[in-house]
Amino acid sequence: MTAAELDLGRNFVIRAEHDSDIIQYIIKFAEDNEIEIGTFTAIGALKNAKLGFYNQKEHEYQEMEIASPHEIASCLGNISLKDKKPFVHAHAVLADESGETRAGHLIGGTVFAAEIHLRELKGPKLERKHDDVTDLSLWKME
Repeated sequence: MTAAELDLGRNFVIRAEHDSDIIQYIIKFAEDNEIEIGTFTAIGALKNAKLGFYNQKEHEYQEMEIASPHEIASCLGNISLKDKKPFVHAHAVLADESGETRAGHLIGGTVFAAEIHLRELKGPKLERKHDDVTDLSLWKME
């Protein structure tokens, strides 16, 4: 088992800027506030989005473009370091006006309105490194 015990650091509530990319916004916030490890949740709405599904046989993401407005029914993610810079890994469930949902790895999305609760974690560094078995960048713990 690979695990690390972490302590709670600072807590932030954030209103993401209209028309920003939600993932890039979280990355910039982490950089500006020197956050190396954290978790977050988000609610709100996106004007459009890009979701991914990792094809385990082909070892590549299949991307799904969503060109219409969707509510963020659920969004969970974490922040760790990759190449010594904050890296965001997020998954989301998005709902359209009829209530139909789509879910997956949140690659990006243009914010209509979004509220984020970000919790900084303190402890051993979590650095993402290439994993030969999955071909993904996974946590390597010191």
